[in-house]
Amino acid sequence: MLQAKLGIAPIAWWNDDDASLSDDVSLDEALRQASVAGFTGMETGRRFPMDMHELGPILDRYGMSVCGGWFSGLLLDGDIEVEKERIAEQLAFFKTAGAPCIVYGETARSIQGERTKPLNTKAILTEAEMAAYGRKMSDFADWCATQGMPLSYHHHMGAVVEREHELDLFMKHSSVPLLFDAGHLAFAGGNVLRAIDNHHARINHVHTKDVRMDVINAVDRDSECFLDAVIKGAFTVPGDGSLDFEEIVKRLASHGYEGWFVVEAEQDPVANPPLEMAKKGHAELLRVMAAGGYDVANKR
Repeated sequence: MLQAKLGIAPIAWWNDDDASLSDDVSLDEALRQASVAGFTGMETGRRFPMDMHELGPILDRYGMSVCGGWFSGLLLDGDIEVEKERIAEQLAFFKTAGAPCIVYGETARSIQGERTKPLNTKAILTEAEMAAYGRKMSDFADWCATQGMPLSYHHHMGAVVEREHELDLFMKHSSVPLLFDAGHLAFAGGNVLRAIDNHHARINHVHTKDVRMDVINAVDRDSECFLDAVIKGAFTVPGDGSLDFEEIVKRLASHGYEGWFVVEAEQDPVANPPLEMAKKGHAELLRVMAAGGYDVANKR
């Protein structure tokens, strides 16, 4: 039987791109709620101390572990040696914490947090530029792996690797492990099952972000930005949106994926109370994991 672990991102409680989309709760309380909902891991966020002497006892209190976390990379326009220095502290911390990977998000030229830049103004790379970027990312990912901590590359709305054809190009010209995020790919107009079929051999981490397609379809991409869509409710937890996660999980299972499935659903925590949404997402994941033939770990 395939093995799976269920985690959640703290973005449900505190949003790092728009602080107004944040619940006024402590790290301790967010971990408590995630544990109550049934999750065994949480990705890191801005309220996490980068020190296991401080964080370890809090995690232990709730039976939680670090199941990844975001790194804002600048390698597209930057220098690999500089990026090694920038990631060094997080890499060392994640090794100590026993995290499965560092989530690499390319923020150079990204408009994901830019309120004045509509979705359709995102940067577009030529294939030659994507090939050069892919080579740099491959070298950087190889170095991280030799340091004992793999990367997982997060395709993302507003970034240079957003749309399905951009993901295909990036994967063609790189050897970087992939974080598969069905929600971001669906928002970008991609075919989530085809992307799994095409790139399953490189998937080493999964974000189970659902989407509300009625909200997404109503977004004016020529005038509204990524955060406008988030505020309107573009994203949600599995079981509350438009995606068929049973189909998605079964497709991942058919290719033998094992590891973390992490709920990452940024939305207004007042309109969508994090504990309530976490419980809903966890219940749906348990259902689809059983349908997909996964054995879900229930403790660290």
